[in-house]
Amino acid sequence: MTKLAIITGAGQGIGEGIAYRLAQDGYAIAVADINPVTAEQVAENLREKSVSAKAYQLDVANRDEVFNLVKQAVSDLGDLNVFVNNAGVAFIDSIVDSDPAAIERLLDVNLKGTYWGIQAAARQFQKQDQGGRIINAASLAGVEASALQSAYSASKFAIRGLTQSAAKELAVDQITVNAYDPGVVRTPLRDAIDQRTAEINHISVPTQKTHVLAEIALGREGKPADVAEVVAWLASPAAGYITGQSILVDGGMRFH
Repeated sequence: MTKLAIITGAGQGIGEGIAYRLAQDGYAIAVADINPVTAEQVAENLREKSVSAKAYQLDVANRDEVFNLVKQAVSDLGDLNVFVNNAGVAFIDSIVDSDPAAIERLLDVNLKGTYWGIQAAARQFQKQDQGGRIINAASLAGVEASALQSAYSASKFAIRGLTQSAAKELAVDQITVNAYDPGVVRTPLRDAIDQRTAEINHISVPTQKTHVLAEIALGREGKPADVAEVVAWLASPAAGYITGQSILVDGGMRFH
């Protein structure tokens, strides 16, 4: 029987890495992203590797679109096994200068989008009555807050709480809910964070990157594949007795 993994924000960065990694474990992949061009490219790359994959465009902030994604992907690719709430946005600014519209958009995507994903996936899992895995993107910024990332940190702290609450509620249905907390992972989103942070602090981007690198015990930035391995493990039978947890994937930036 085909196993299906739906991954939001899978058109680039960490989500793309997760899509490729879960494909290695035999999953059909629903590549969901707000950008239809990048989503289709990832899906095409997977199909070239003989993976059953299809691209879907959606804005996770729209609840109806998230529910329609699950309905359509299940119709196209088979029963749902894993849902990864990976889509997210960030912006860098001081608390006093942060634009209200930007804050609302960030919370709509990061927090509400994850909420809708949990709802849609859980209802499908309950319908199938075979359990399932929900895996959410939190962040190191949701474990220890960062300056200039107030709204982002708030959303990621909230996702960790949401993960715990959902895990408690859905355990009766044998649905596990966990999260991954990336540190510094080189993606287009991280490029934008470094650019804006450097601008505010009146330093060069290379200097900004050097400052961050000095905080990483293992001495290198993360790669999408580093995070994808953790997600693959959380999706695997080996993690079947783990729920409500969030796992730091940060190379030793912080210890909690």
